[in-house]
Amino acid sequence: MKLPVYLDNHSTTSCDPRVLEAMLPWFHERPGNPASRHHRYGWEAEDAVTRAREAAAALIGARPVEILFTSGATESNNLAVQGTLRAAGGRKGHVVTCVTEHASLLDPCAWMEREGADVTRLPVDGRGRIDPEEVRRAIRKETVLISVMAANNEIGVIAPLAEIGGVAREAGVLFHTDAAQAVGKIPIDVEEMKIDLLSLSAHKMYGPKGVGALFVRRRSPRVFLEAIVRGGGQERRMRSGTLNVPGIVGLGSACSFAGEGMSAEAERVAALRDRLYRRITGALDGVHRNGDPDHALPNNLSLTFDFVEAEALLMELGDVALSPGSACSSGSFEPSHVLLALGLGVEKAQSTIRFGLGRFNTEEEIDFAADRVIRAVRRLRSYSPLYRPGDGGA
Repeated sequence: MKLPVYLDNHSTTSCDPRVLEAMLPWFHERPGNPASRHHRYGWEAEDAVTRAREAAAALIGARPVEILFTSGATESNNLAVQGTLRAAGGRKGHVVTCVTEHASLLDPCAWMEREGADVTRLPVDGRGRIDPEEVRRAIRKETVLISVMAANNEIGVIAPLAEIGGVAREAGVLFHTDAAQAVGKIPIDVEEMKIDLLSLSAHKMYGPKGVGALFVRRRSPRVFLEAIVRGGGQERRMRSGTLNVPGIVGLGSACSFAGEGMSAEAERVAALRDRLYRRITGALDGVHRNGDPDHALPNNLSLTFDFVEAEALLMELGDVALSPGSACSSGSFEPSHVLLALGLGVEKAQSTIRFGLGRFNTEEEIDFAADRVIRAVRRLRSYSPLYRPGDGGA
């Protein structure tokens, strides 16, 4: 078993060796630019990009022409928010979103707010679920976009996408979802779920960092975006810039592998997650699971350890790679906005660890991680004057 054990797959996944193998020729042997239409290298690059577009589309039930390549889900989210508002005839439209969204969605919403847009941020219940009826009630005549993430990056809660998509379609409002954590792990179908825009990122599904995509519906309804990156007119003038061919090939390869045996892999990873949960809670009291276990990603486990600070616990776990929350905010001592939205107080929010299991984890690694966590929690609690064994963490 290789140490440290990697359980931070919500932050990023390791690149699958098969994906890396597919990418390698495009760094040197095949250097073409897809925009170079007068020689074989350019034709080969264009063909490779086309195949990747087809693979990404197939994974989410879209058409290849509806896949727009970006640098990742952050750019895709920014383009979805800013692009739809500006294309709608100005910056004073209304957006409905959720308080537990990723910063790459909340921040562009706040930016557009400063430019005159109006944003409604809906709450979630104590398990992290948003109510589609709340979404319905929030819609106004000037509402341009509804944006709700498919699965939360901290607590793994899966949103009722089909229900929200139905609400949006009935109201004639565009529906966007940040599906970076969900695509490749659970089935997503943009037609069945009535999704109009969808963000994804390669490095969340065993592809390379620095490349992603935005699904932009082309019919029933056709979505119009105003570009936020201008230049050479690539990607149907919605995202200019020379295409990252090696990265795009990697994204397409990652999508293909993710689609193969998704159900079996989800079942395997969920079994490992449940094994980890049983071992930890069987040995420790005062441990609480966050989020709705009935609507959760198979690879996510968010646990709060009473009387233990997450930062101190992570310092004790040198051989287990974990995160105290989302990786984008892990450098801050501020409590997670997601956990606070669930009703956890600051103290409990700062006592929470996120386990993100993945394709390459084994039972041996899970047992090792569980034992290390149990040992570390017991050690840290032994220093706490507040903890009493058997009190359930009250």
